[in-house]
Amino acid sequence: MIALLLQLAVADCRLTIDACRLPRPAIVNQQSSIVNPAADSVPVFTLAEALQAAVKLNPSYVAALGSVSEAEWARTAARLAFFVPSVTATMDLTKYSDKFFNIGTLTPSSTSVTGQLAAHLELFSVRKLMDLGRTQAELEAATATEVQQRFLAAMVTEAAYYAVLAEAELLRVAQGRATRAEEQLRLARARVVSGAAVQSDSLTVRLELTRARVSLLREESQLRVVRLGFGRRVGIAGPAAAAPVGDEAPAELPLTLDAAITQALDQGPAYRVARATERSAQAELRGRRGAYFPTVNLVGAHTRFDTQFFPSARNVSSITLNFSFTLWNNGEREMAIIQSRARLDVARAFRADLERAALRDVTAAYDGYETARAAVDLEVEALGLARENYRVQEARYQAGATTVLDLLAAQDDLSQAEANLIQARYANRLALALLETILGTRLMSSNGGSQ
Repeated sequence: MIALLLQLAVADCRLTIDACRLPRPAIVNQQSSIVNPAADSVPVFTLAEALQAAVKLNPSYVAALGSVSEAEWARTAARLAFFVPSVTATMDLTKYSDKFFNIGTLTPSSTSVTGQLAAHLELFSVRKLMDLGRTQAELEAATATEVQQRFLAAMVTEAAYYAVLAEAELLRVAQGRATRAEEQLRLARARVVSGAAVQSDSLTVRLELTRARVSLLREESQLRVVRLGFGRRVGIAGPAAAAPVGDEAPAELPLTLDAAITQALDQGPAYRVARATERSAQAELRGRRGAYFPTVNLVGAHTRFDTQFFPSARNVSSITLNFSFTLWNNGEREMAIIQSRARLDVARAFRADLERAALRDVTAAYDGYETARAAVDLEVEALGLARENYRVQEARYQAGATTVLDLLAAQDDLSQAEANLIQARYANRLALALLETILGTRLMSSNGGSQ
């Protein structure tokens, strides 16, 4: 999962760049013009800034926010339906083919105007009661979806952010490899001149230097690509750099696996959405069944006529208590119930399946973080061993006690250990982001702040 996110972050950079945003202060690094944001005016974002900017630009999150607004208005309308009547105003203008002489006004006319203001209030309706429960459940589902999309957008942004940091560090590893190869070439040439080594040593080191320079070019290119991808995420029409997040040791999770599973089922956005969707489907089904019950309506109307044809009946007010009951509507009522029952069955099955999968999903994310955390400690140890081995092999080669191949092998092990540690550290951070997305809460403030 972590590797996939990193790949997506890299591949995503090849898409179109969004509108420009305000640049941030640059961070100076002397390793390379590619690594140095100040040299090419690349804006720098902290993780908190990146998350704040990127989430607002994510289409799925924006759509989720719109759904929350719609659900809030729907719930408000369902509540008002109990107390506030619907009001309609109508006006009729009639033109006759011939003029009529009205003895009341002693005026001939061919037109008449009638206006009406009517208020309608459902006093009793099962559908109205069920609509209240349905809209409340839909609001809960929309709110949970908004949280879910916020964390998903944050996780994708973090993947792009860490890809930039990882590539910048991998570039420095490539630069270190090239620097060591240059030093080794000078050493090999000196030993060849002195007769302590054969010409092939110099040629072998030159080959290693060429490979190191090719790797350096590739890392520089890759860094440009991931910076463009990160710029797209934060709304920059061009590359954007990421501020370092530190290399402190990964912290222990503040909750146990059992607590994580319980929290996911209680607060996890995906599970909240599933439960709310099921409640909404239940309320919809009850509302459809309410069509078998009568409705009681109160209608008040005030009608005003013109003085041309109705001189003695200009204003009429009325109040009506209406009872209605649908006996048969060509099966539309029954079909609606069947459709609602099917939607409820689907929602219930999805919720049950999601809850059954919670143990697997949460355990995988939890163990993924713990595994990544342990891997960081092991990679730190491996890097220390690789550095010591390179130091020993370099000293032995200078003393003529080993071959250049052994020295280059030690250098390759050192570069690989440095790269492995970089990848392990950011894989650990992404594993934490994945677990937080499932739980719907931030576990550690250092991973981007609260959401």
